[in-house]
Amino acid sequence: MGFPQIQFINLAILVIIASSKSSLSTTPPNFPIAKPNCTDHCGNTSIPYPFGTTEDSFLWNSSIEIADIKLDGQLRALQFIGRDCYSRNGTRLSYDDPWIYLSRFFTVNNIANKFTIIGCDTCGYISGMRLNGRYSTGCIATCKANDDVAQGSCTGLGCCQTPIPKEIWAVELELGSFKNHTSIWSFNNCSYAFLADESAFTFSRENLTNLRNVEKLPMVVDWAIGNGTCEEAQMNASNYACKSNNSKCYKPKNGYGYRCACLGGCEGNPYLTDACQDVDECEDPRLNICEKRCVNTMGGLYYACPKGYHGDGRKGGQGCIRDESIAFKLAAGISLGIIVLLLIACWLHLELKRRRQAKIRKMFFLQNGGMLEFELQKATNNFDNNMIIAKGGFGVVYKGFLPDNRIVAIKKSKEVDPGQIEQFINEVIILSQINHRNVVKLLGCCLETQAPLLMYELTNKGTLFEHIDNKAKAGFLSWETRLKITTKTANSANILLDHTLTAKVSNFGASRLVPLDQAQLSTLVHGTLGYLDPKYMLTNQLTEKSDVYSFGVVLVELLTGKKVLSFDRPKEERGLANLFLSVMKEDLLFEILEENVMREGNKKEVMKVAMVAKSCLHVKGDERPCMKEVAMELEGLIFGEKHPWDQTGHNEEVKEFLLEGGFSRAINVDNSTSIGFDSAKDHGMLSMGGGR
Repeated sequence: MGFPQIQFINLAILVIIASSKSSLSTTPPNFPIAKPNCTDHCGNTSIPYPFGTTEDSFLWNSSIEIADIKLDGQLRALQFIGRDCYSRNGTRLSYDDPWIYLSRFFTVNNIANKFTIIGCDTCGYISGMRLNGRYSTGCIATCKANDDVAQGSCTGLGCCQTPIPKEIWAVELELGSFKNHTSIWSFNNCSYAFLADESAFTFSRENLTNLRNVEKLPMVVDWAIGNGTCEEAQMNASNYACKSNNSKCYKPKNGYGYRCACLGGCEGNPYLTDACQDVDECEDPRLNICEKRCVNTMGGLYYACPKGYHGDGRKGGQGCIRDESIAFKLAAGISLGIIVLLLIACWLHLELKRRRQAKIRKMFFLQNGGMLEFELQKATNNFDNNMIIAKGGFGVVYKGFLPDNRIVAIKKSKEVDPGQIEQFINEVIILSQINHRNVVKLLGCCLETQAPLLMYELTNKGTLFEHIDNKAKAGFLSWETRLKITTKTANSANILLDHTLTAKVSNFGASRLVPLDQAQLSTLVHGTLGYLDPKYMLTNQLTEKSDVYSFGVVLVELLTGKKVLSFDRPKEERGLANLFLSVMKEDLLFEILEENVMREGNKKEVMKVAMVAKSCLHVKGDERPCMKEVAMELEGLIFGEKHPWDQTGHNEEVKEFLLEGGFSRAINVDNSTSIGFDSAKDHGMLSMGGGR
């Protein structure tokens, strides 16, 4: 068997002398691969034409073992491994330097193969001939200890690899050693070198010793037909190797000559007459994606739709669509009309809803008597939850950043009772005119929304309660500061501190608007238990002396640093007022004082403040002093006089704030900040929020 009419017959020098465990030929078993009556196997290895086993075949007269032959232009040959071994004293024990010479129709594949050396005292070289001259390259592998070697890495530690150039037909391997392995003999006494298929070898630390048991590794060899181009070969039809009608000629990427291949959609041996046969793609589930019917064609297939259907016939594509009848067209037209009507109805509904919302917004704008203000929304990043600094019974307080870099507090109120809107507007007008150092300033408002938006100056030191309840912050409240706070404020809850620890009353009447949901009242009242006048708890009636009682509780907080209401204390002492009156009765005041007060406070001043607080906490309102008397007593402590109003140079702002009903104005204690301008006795209810 062979190429009786092809000019390159007898030019090859390779012959198959052994077989591999399995055939890797790409040609399916249903197609012929050899000429009739010719041997097409050697052991388990498939031998496709133009290769053969006779002396005039394409491969003959060689000791190289062929493991596999592929019609796409490659074969795998088992190549010997070079080795260089030494004794402990450095004497060379054995040395092998394999070589291989191919005919000009064979070249070593430069993509799949890599030159590799293994060893820790090793240098390796590969040289030989290529189609246009000689070549030479190599690399070095060293290491000091077995642990230096990295698994799977051939970068120089125990292993190195280097690529080879194209069009090589002669290969010679050489090995060398720097110190004859004497310094690393205990774990590596041999060096190895080979040119092999990179995918057939993965380096491991064990290769330093176990390669002594390996003789050969596979090497990929490229083959081609003839020594001319496709155009030159086609000019001589008798010697042209692409015999099948459904074949084509192409140029290899490595070496010269040409190869043959079956056309797309065909399989078989292109070197045999009529051996490239059409493949039925309809039998391949990867290719057959027909929805109805698959029709095989030469080199492909097409998707057919049965009669009465149209479309591309592909699954996942247009598929096969039933042809439209008059009834179907009528039904489709009616359906389309209904869909259009529904879309128009939806659009009208949305448009009416939009106009209704715009009308409501305008109504709220006119109802609240205010002006449109989008700056507040922008200042709070559209009321982002990350900007929330407090929540109360009547709304949420956000931190806001104005374009002029001012930082403000913006309260977004809940829906309010329309009956109180007029009173709210009047109070906003009054509050906007207040400019007092001890009152949080109202900077502006937005009245277009359903519930008003109020903007205040921001107090950045938190509430008085936070400084009293937190031991770390309480250390900053000296006795002098506490005494000044008592004279500058008269609010039972919302006393805020700015950066200089100046007290500011933060509850404003503008926040007293009653929520439409009256169910909130129980929650609001619960938040201020401990400050309320006992008479209010019985009669639900507030008086001016109710302010005095609540202020007395604040004085006790400043003296003791204890919570107004604590369930950790005994039942009769849960309320701070009861606990204070009890220790005063037993003359044990100094046992419950806050440590800063004990350390810094003048005992005489402390006792006077305690007596003022005690007088404020009388159960009967008639027995309590009025706020003017309380203010005079506290002012006297600061200026060293019992009655400071006869002194000059005293704090006129504090006197004005206290004598003009500042405490009664601040009875509201909700987190959302409000101040009233009527007496506490006129309040129908309290805004009872949390903290100060």
